Amino acid sequence: MVRAKTKISQSNGEDHRLLSSSVDNDFSNGSSEDDDEYSLAQPYHEAEPLISTLNKKSQSSESGPDFDYPPSPQNSNGAHLDPLIDETTAARASPPPPYDDELPQDNNSRVYNARFHIDYNEQDPLTSDQHTSWSEEDILTRAEREHLRPKSGIRSAFMNMANSIIGAGIIGQPYAFRQAGILAGITLLILLTIMVDWTIRLIVINSKLSGSNSFQGTMEHCFGHIGLITISIAQWAFAFGGMIAFGIIVGDTIPHVVIALWPQIVNIPILSLLSNRQVVIAVLIMCVSYPLCLYRDISKLAKASTMAMLSMIIIIFTVITQGALIAPESKDTPGSSLLKVKGEFFQAISVISFALVCHHNSFLIYDSLKTPTINRFSRVTHYSTIVSMIACLAVALSGFLTFGSSTQGNVLNNFPTNNTLVNVARLCFGLNMLTTLPLEAFVCREVVVNYWFGGKPFNLFVHILLTTGHVLCAMIISLFVCDLGVVLEIIGAISACTLGYIIPPLCYIKLSTRSWRTIPATACIFFGFVTMIISLVQTFSKMIRHEGETATCQ
Repeated sequence: MVRAKTKISQSNGEDHRLLSSSVDNDFSNGSSEDDDEYSLAQPYHEAEPLISTLNKKSQSSESGPDFDYPPSPQNSNGAHLDPLIDETTAARASPPPPYDDELPQDNNSRVYNARFHIDYNEQDPLTSDQHTSWSEEDILTRAEREHLRPKSGIRSAFMNMANSIIGAGIIGQPYAFRQAGILAGITLLILLTIMVDWTIRLIVINSKLSGSNSFQGTMEHCFGHIGLITISIAQWAFAFGGMIAFGIIVGDTIPHVVIALWPQIVNIPILSLLSNRQVVIAVLIMCVSYPLCLYRDISKLAKASTMAMLSMIIIIFTVITQGALIAPESKDTPGSSLLKVKGEFFQAISVISFALVCHHNSFLIYDSLKTPTINRFSRVTHYSTIVSMIACLAVALSGFLTFGSSTQGNVLNNFPTNNTLVNVARLCFGLNMLTTLPLEAFVCREVVVNYWFGGKPFNLFVHILLTTGHVLCAMIISLFVCDLGVVLEIIGAISACTLGYIIPPLCYIKLSTRSWRTIPATACIFFGFVTMIISLVQTFSKMIRHEGETATCQ
């Protein structure tokens, strides 16, 4: 290793000195101990800005070990000239701060310090105006500022991911079992949960392999601009379709609950508006969902996600208990559907996949972790998918075994309208959609920002404009559309299969070397394409034959 030294020679008196450098090969043998000493570092605290660290460094020589550079000479203007440091040393001088957020918060933890500093003379006109008024904005890079934003722990990240999975799709699980049969439904739910758990983690693994910091960045790295366009459309369509669906569910649940609990409200002026579908959607989305959508950090939705999870527990409890207590005349037997694999098997895959797929916001959840490592994110993913699978299985079995072949897409609609506990569950379901909608809005906004404003600093005006535009557009569509039916089925089939079963393993194959590890990825891609094609064929066939009932706004 080469180290620069400064030799000072005097000529023509003490006031004139010349600076010369000579190369010393003392370290040509390359000792590892010397390397460690050369890269010594000091504690760096995340709560303390980097500029403060540099200022303390320049004010106190006792703050940490300094290199034994000789005193720097002065030029004719009085500015100090530091020894020449080669590019390799300069690059090693500023490693990124560690992500060990779980270490004890003592005064001797987290090592990070600049190896050298430039000592400017404040009286030097060439340097004082440019360097004495430095601020944190001048020192901290965009990545460092992003790292100092609020983060969440494993528990909060688990709440966000579980809330994203256990959303509107859980109510349709009994219908999926009706389409596939109970044995095939259980098998599908377990296998798809394992597959989704794996592909969610593949997203983060692919980002590490590609060196990118987003799902879109990984696709662009692997397949260029075409890949970026593909992933952006798939993510945006899946998330925006979810926002519309959640708005429709709010209008289909809460007004009916209000009327059931207070029948006379329809005759009371002004208050009767609370029974109007359009008014309820507009008021609740703009007063509840929209403020949550304005958050910049998804970690701040953890409390709302916790409340949504509690309401989902009430829904699951209601379906299980009230299904067992329902009158015999309202029940139906599954019949031969218990063991038989039915022809709508692939449509059942689409319904289950729509419930489980959360790949469009999984990277946001990963980035919200205090310590974003693959192991910690894997724990969050395992916990979320296992809990979601158990919840979906409980609702699917209780609903399908109770209503059998008459099971509807929304199993709550199978229950009588005068059942108090079921009405409470409907209310919780509608409120749950209000707190889940912001998660989808985060994705839509993030996709647009990464595509059109990637690499640019945060802009509050753009943030508010994109958030407001997405929420208003989704709300307006949900005001006048009561049955997305085939449209959402097509978007769900294409987006869920693309995001969940095709893109993550495809990127993994592109980024890794060919080995036995790529065999499961290849099989997953084949499964995704087959499911997508067959589901679309069955959906368009249903459209042509005009099968099924069309819902109307009430």
